[in-house]
Amino acid sequence: MNAQQQLTPPAIDEVWPGQGGIYGGLRQYPEGLCHVIFAAKDVGRHAYGDYGVSTKAISRTDGRANTAILIARTGKHPAAIAAAAYTADSHADFYLPAIGELHHGWQYAPESFSEEWYYLSSSQRSAYFAFGMNFDDGYPGLSGKDLERRVRPVRRFLQ
Repeated sequence: MNAQQQLTPPAIDEVWPGQGGIYGGLRQYPEGLCHVIFAAKDVGRHAYGDYGVSTKAISRTDGRANTAILIARTGKHPAAIAAAAYTADSHADFYLPAIGELHHGWQYAPESFSEEWYYLSSSQRSAYFAFGMNFDDGYPGLSGKDLERRVRPVRRFLQ
């Protein structure tokens, strides 16, 4: 496969060979317009962590920034740790998506997610709750930071 073929995305909600998962389309980020890649599978059920403690992981749009904040709190955030540890197709830049990124997945690649359980985001709501997304109806809501929820890593790269 030549370089141009590697940079040509598949249809949204299809696996993008060599990019680590399922293509979620384009999304605007602080660094510019990026391709969004959702891992092809969940990495289990994990708690957000740090129940009762406020962090600065409050972005509703930038899970990479949130995950960096959470990972810096060494060992306290199992969901962020699991997402950041995920690798696929030699890509090791996955992170726990923000609530806006999960909603993007529900809008553009819903068939790639399970409707059986709630997905956790990296977006903290308070010292006791984090935002999450129910993929059977697209309902964003809150989850206790001590409860284990599905985790689906995501990565992005500039268009």
